Amino acid sequence: MDKKGFPMKILIVDDDPDQRELLKGFLDRQGYETLTAGDGETALHLLKREMVQLVLLDHRMPGLTGDAVLAKIRETNPTQRVIMITAFGDVDMAVNAMKMGACEFLEKPVDLSLLLKRIQQAEQAVAVEEDVALVSEAVDESPLPLKIVAESRAMKDVLSLIRRMAGSEWPVLISGETGTGKQLAAHLIYLLSPRCDRPFLVVNCAAIPENLFESELFGHLKGSFTGALNNRKGRFELSDGGTLMLDEIGEMPLSLQPKLLRAVQDGKISRVGSENEIDVDVRLISVTNRDLKAMAEKGQFRDDLFYRIRVLEIEIPPLRQRREDIPALLDFFLGRYATSKVRFSPDAVDQLIKYPFPGNVRELEHMVQRAVTLSRGNVITQQDLPDEIRHFQTVTRGGTLVEKLEAVEREMILSALEKSDWVQTRAADRLGISERVLRYKMKKSGIQKRQFI
Repeated sequence: MDKKGFPMKILIVDDDPDQRELLKGFLDRQGYETLTAGDGETALHLLKREMVQLVLLDHRMPGLTGDAVLAKIRETNPTQRVIMITAFGDVDMAVNAMKMGACEFLEKPVDLSLLLKRIQQAEQAVAVEEDVALVSEAVDESPLPLKIVAESRAMKDVLSLIRRMAGSEWPVLISGETGTGKQLAAHLIYLLSPRCDRPFLVVNCAAIPENLFESELFGHLKGSFTGALNNRKGRFELSDGGTLMLDEIGEMPLSLQPKLLRAVQDGKISRVGSENEIDVDVRLISVTNRDLKAMAEKGQFRDDLFYRIRVLEIEIPPLRQRREDIPALLDFFLGRYATSKVRFSPDAVDQLIKYPFPGNVRELEHMVQRAVTLSRGNVITQQDLPDEIRHFQTVTRGGTLVEKLEAVEREMILSALEKSDWVQTRAADRLGISERVLRYKMKKSGIQKRQFI
């Protein structure tokens, strides 16, 4: 079904009438809407006047062959999904069809259960693309300075989840490594939600002293503690009717978590120093780079709060799992930071795509800032890249075992530091070493925080 609840429309193109009827009867019974064509010319004519989501295309037909039809489809609609079907399949034919743009290649006699599985996958992909288009349209029309880069399937799946979650009122937990874009995802959920014209407030749980945490979230009465000179509303009251984002929620003190649980569960809060309850209507989005489930199992985070804030969950993939996004991200950051027309050379782009980016998109952004600042010309080459990126391939694929182990160790240290916001004690804990040993290894590997600022 598409977004409006209508069945997917499928065009069956085959010169064999028995094959057309077989496929049509099977797909009709599965609830799909089908059209049929006995030759390529008829198929192209139907595609001009019908909105078809998927084409099942016979490869060998009199007149226009399947390859010729596929080529013409690609000329007029590059996004059209096509499954090629043939009785004469071989490896070369399959490779050629996929290169031309077919999303799948099946042989006759068609395994109907396999065909149905492939159609369902195509249907899911179409739904994701529709979600991505809706999110992109909303961002383009928004006054907020947001930018979406989603060339990879992984990020398209994330945007699809965001669109579907935005319309609900349930709490959302957004997790992922440091620098992946978790706050952007939270902004998108707010932007696409019915609450988009109401307040959107952000609280960084890692930046608030523990003794002021309760007041920050729930407010206080005058005189309730030293320094409370006036009555003050907390973030829950200030975001009433809107959305509240708790960034780095894993840093929230255990002592305060029961009160947060009640606020989320019952929609009631009380200011510090007051016994009166206040009703609040807040949609909560929690963000973390930590494993809250593991923390809950160790007693470091309340498990009842964990399950309450994780009614809906999105995990933002690290950049190394969506390398297809890197060229588009480079173009975006160049447009933002370059003061003149600058581009990356093909060899530089290739090296950047290979690099694992432990600091994720944030590290890539800072690398572009550095490159456009230090570059002497309008082309940024591989030699202009930071040492850890420029030498990455050489060290990991060549060199001695010691060099390879040192490279792996360096990546682990950088990743731990990024995940810990460069707090060395926390990074050392992640790595299972002392802070003194971490400092020694950082010095040995030439790792300095300024590389990513």
